[in-house]
Amino acid sequence: MKTDIEIAQAAKMKHISDVAKQLEIKEDDLEFYGKYKAKLTDELWESVKDREDGKLVLVTAINPTPAGEGKTTTTVGLGQALGKLNKKAVIALREPSLGPCFGIKGGAAGGGNAQVVPMEDLNLHFTGDFHAITSANNLLAAMLDNHLHQGNALSIDPNQIVWKRCVDMNDRALRNIVVGLGRKADGVVREDHFIITVASEIMAILCLAENMEDLKERLGRIIVAYSYEGKPITAKDLNAVGSMAALLKDAVKPNLIQTLENTPAIIHGGPFANIAHGCNSVRATKTALKLADVVVTEAGFGADLGAEKFFDIKCRIANLKPSVVVLVATVRALKYNGGVPKTELSTENIEALQKGIVNLEKHIENIQKYNVPVVVTLNKFSSDTEKELSFVKEFCENRGCEFSLSEVWEKGGEGGIDLANKVLKTIETKESNFKPLYNNELPLKKKIETVAKEIYGADGVSFDVAAEKELAKLESLGFGNLPVCMAKNQYSLSDDPTKLGRPTGFTVNIREVYVSAGAGFVVAITGSIMTMPGLPKVPAAERIDVNEDGEIIGLF
Repeated sequence: MKTDIEIAQAAKMKHISDVAKQLEIKEDDLEFYGKYKAKLTDELWESVKDREDGKLVLVTAINPTPAGEGKTTTTVGLGQALGKLNKKAVIALREPSLGPCFGIKGGAAGGGNAQVVPMEDLNLHFTGDFHAITSANNLLAAMLDNHLHQGNALSIDPNQIVWKRCVDMNDRALRNIVVGLGRKADGVVREDHFIITVASEIMAILCLAENMEDLKERLGRIIVAYSYEGKPITAKDLNAVGSMAALLKDAVKPNLIQTLENTPAIIHGGPFANIAHGCNSVRATKTALKLADVVVTEAGFGADLGAEKFFDIKCRIANLKPSVVVLVATVRALKYNGGVPKTELSTENIEALQKGIVNLEKHIENIQKYNVPVVVTLNKFSSDTEKELSFVKEFCENRGCEFSLSEVWEKGGEGGIDLANKVLKTIETKESNFKPLYNNELPLKKKIETVAKEIYGADGVSFDVAAEKELAKLESLGFGNLPVCMAKNQYSLSDDPTKLGRPTGFTVNIREVYVSAGAGFVVAITGSIMTMPGLPKVPAAERIDVNEDGEIIGLF
């Protein structure tokens, strides 16, 4: 079997204008980035915005192994399968971060015969959106430090600066730094920090903004620091909004590419789901809903993170209503949640499967709390046995869920026909009565407790003293009506990544809280979660190269 990148490089891509024709998009509504990539213009949205929406399908997953469980692969394969059934379908995905690409997971374009292409472009610089976001973030940081240096007319307290610089790379050495060292002309000495670009509030803002006007309003609300009197200091106070918007002028437009089977794919934005809200842009999703009968999108990591934030943040803010959820599982991940080491996941182990399948059970229950129908799909691996597959199928059907075996990695769209038919059947026969988990009117602490107890299964929540103080401060400043964005590890339902399966009898610890006022949510950081990851001992970057023909190799 060829590697993912070899399959992608052998793809017979259509010119992006021909892909666009499948959605009745004219060339004038495309801004070309070569032959196979284009941005969708503002004029396109204006011409389609009054159309009836198509059906929205969310793809999410159980808690994964460190290698991931093929959620993007399933999303792409499902979109390809819908195309084979002559449905007008669009895939709406996030853009990959360079951090995981050069870290441990590799690229994020799907896998096998269910990929979006051009794969190398998407995983690397693509259309420059992440560079624009990084530049806008760091421009604001530069203007903040310049304001301090030039006399600090806003009385900013250097000890209460909350805005951090960013870079789209895993680099633990930048987590805690000191800036302004050297001569007096080199700036004010202070402690500073870096986060990864996908955790930047500007990434979240780009993904939640409806248009340029909304984007600028949200940018203006960003809190960068507090004054000595405790007053919030915003990007608007620093007169930074216009220049930041200029950097984001093109980045705010969704990108159009294609799958291996030439299905249209709108790719835009990329906030992490373990430290941000984990969904592609509202603008991309809404455009896709106007262009297609069925839109397949995904939310990052397991349903405890991505799906919860998709429902409670993105759908709430953008007034979206999903029709069905596809919950991706693998026999490997279920055995991993049953306590099997990574090195032994290919061996049949029904006992471990029985122990670990409670993780799938909890995710099914969680999605049903939002009143959205669930289809469970098992992403098939060659090491899976018939006995294991039958066990999972029976388990799901006993809980009233449609079940489908997905073979899209091996067979592309053909391997997802059964899944596509069951998704369409569910849309036609089961009504979605979607509602968020909690009301905005609840106090922030109560919202955090609701997610921890209802979604994670925690007994309760403990708050560090600093978090308690910050919550009270945010309530007093008028941010109490915002939804919460939980920053939590992706491997466990709890805040401890070693507690696999369906842990009970645990308490979630909130160690830090801050407001993303521009994005419109309050972030609660649990456990030891980091907003700047580090590289593993042997990073994927060591395997990536360019061969003598100028082709990238080893990317995935």
